[in-house]
Amino acid sequence: MTTSKCTTTMKVLPAVLAATGTALAFQLMSYKKSKDAVSIRVNSMKRVLMTDYGVDEKLAHLLAYIGEATAEIQCVLSNYVDHSDSYVGTQNASGDDQLKLDVSCDEACFRALRACGLVRLAASEETPVETDCGGADGTFAVGFDPLDGSSIIGANFSIGSIFGIWPLEVGKEATLIGRTGREQVSSVVSMYGPRTTVCIALPSASAVVEFTLVNDRRAWEVSRKSIKISPKGKIFAPGNLRASNDNVQYEKLLNHWISERYTLRYTGGMVPDVYHIFVKEKGVFSNVSSEKAKAKLRLLYEVAPMGLIVETAGGLTTHESQDISVLDIELKYLDQRLGVCFGSADEVKLFKDFLFLQ
Repeated sequence: MTTSKCTTTMKVLPAVLAATGTALAFQLMSYKKSKDAVSIRVNSMKRVLMTDYGVDEKLAHLLAYIGEATAEIQCVLSNYVDHSDSYVGTQNASGDDQLKLDVSCDEACFRALRACGLVRLAASEETPVETDCGGADGTFAVGFDPLDGSSIIGANFSIGSIFGIWPLEVGKEATLIGRTGREQVSSVVSMYGPRTTVCIALPSASAVVEFTLVNDRRAWEVSRKSIKISPKGKIFAPGNLRASNDNVQYEKLLNHWISERYTLRYTGGMVPDVYHIFVKEKGVFSNVSSEKAKAKLRLLYEVAPMGLIVETAGGLTTHESQDISVLDIELKYLDQRLGVCFGSADEVKLFKDFLFLQ
């Protein structure tokens, strides 16, 4: 099922009501795009962000519309029957073959950002060019990955979306090039699993808050008021394991985690693996490269936004081979990639001990 089917629900409602009654009709209306439905969802998040966390109205408005993108993607995913590797026959500007599902989710995100009216430009992993979003006087630029983990959706694993938000000055050139993750005013990771949730970094409030989509997708409700990552946590999610074949330091670290009886929590998707750290409030995620297993994670669309959430929650981040926070790495080009480590402060320091000093 494509996104367009989600948007036709309002058109078929009268016929459904007549034929089957209100129960089924409201089930089919679980994702609604009427003005009233959008307003209810948007305001349910926006109100809390402004009242409880002191978020600026414009930023709160944008975050709520990222919530709209999340709600629509959840609808697309839950009704997407063909979970085969169905490609659209095109490649994005990075040379990656595009799945139909990736494109549908990318379109949902751009629709929401344009509807918000505050975004001047955005770039995504599927549309890796700085794209006009219609907000001529908009004060924000957004970098996002619309569907992180599409390769594991066939197994019905949890997957997600990632968004980074950068401020723009009116009258100045709008671009993401030359920016750092530290300049983000907020970032969001959306999680599609048994629940649909968003985890939002609010640096101005030194807070990370989680919302859950509730009431048959009609509203957002705070499910975690404040997420704090503890310094220690013997849970590990080792990405790009094949790199340990020719990266001796990484192999030694993996053996240390195993010998010290760390608990493995790994799905092959960055969002669920890092989100597990937010839920347990401890642990470590790594994605290390080697000569034969190159870095895959993109700074703009994945690393910087996720890094902001980790550090706002009290964790640490680092580049795989440089002693620098991922938030302090300058974006030189949109497809910039790197290896990383995120998580509990002491666990990231241990990563540095193995990767940098031995």
